[in-house]
Amino acid sequence: MIEVGKWQTLKIIRSKDFGVYLGEQEDSEEDVLLPRKQVPEDLKTGDEIEVFIYRDSQDRKIATVNHPKLTVGEIGSLKVVSVSSIGAFMDCGLERDVLLPFKEQTTQVSVGEEYPVYMYVDKSERLCVTMRLYSHLDIQPPYAKDDAFRGVVYEYKDHMGAFVIVDGRYSGLIPKNEIFHRIQVGDKVEGRVLNVREDGKMDLSVRRPAHLQMDVDRDIILQRLEELNGVLPFTDKASPERIRQEFSMSKNEFKRAIGRLLKEGQIEITEQEIRKK
Repeated sequence: MIEVGKWQTLKIIRSKDFGVYLGEQEDSEEDVLLPRKQVPEDLKTGDEIEVFIYRDSQDRKIATVNHPKLTVGEIGSLKVVSVSSIGAFMDCGLERDVLLPFKEQTTQVSVGEEYPVYMYVDKSERLCVTMRLYSHLDIQPPYAKDDAFRGVVYEYKDHMGAFVIVDGRYSGLIPKNEIFHRIQVGDKVEGRVLNVREDGKMDLSVRRPAHLQMDVDRDIILQRLEELNGVLPFTDKASPERIRQEFSMSKNEFKRAIGRLLKEGQIEITEQEIRKK
């Protein structure tokens, strides 16, 4: 059977000016066209060739020797090239773009942006992709607490946080309380593993361990003080929301960094503000 979305080794069963027809055997009832421009010059009837099968713009099965960016069952990031009334079309490396149906989108997508997707074959035997990745990811990651990670955000839920695909295979979550700046689907992120639960789920952070992050936060505050002529119009008693808005850090992280600056003698705190000495 000639299957859409897979690489298959097929035999040339007859040749035409516009290409060659391929089948599993010379007497196969089912065949598929490989356009002439993709047929190697030295191939003849009876020879075998490895091709990828998809459907053309008229929904006919067609073969290609070009390598798609994804095959069925694989996960990767593809770029949106257009949006229509039925969904978004993404560049998958073939002459026909692949459809990302509206129902398979976890967020509104934009032309020119890349998003992580999983490729599948729909009920009409057409290639499609989905942004709903969780069920297709491995839940036994080879990670431990404090290991470094790199990944791509594949879903965001306001009440939970950002779901990340790590190494193109494993699922992790950046909890809401670990997010101090805007994160959206498609963003590339890196950081460390906070915890690996018994069920294999990973909690992640894009911030460094406290003793390392403190130096980074200290420099951010000093830079902000320079921008404000040496005066920050609130103290370490400000609300967590204001600190998050101003510095993209938690109140505890802010207080630790302020404590470091006080100890170094670089600032002073009054009832209303923080001043650079």
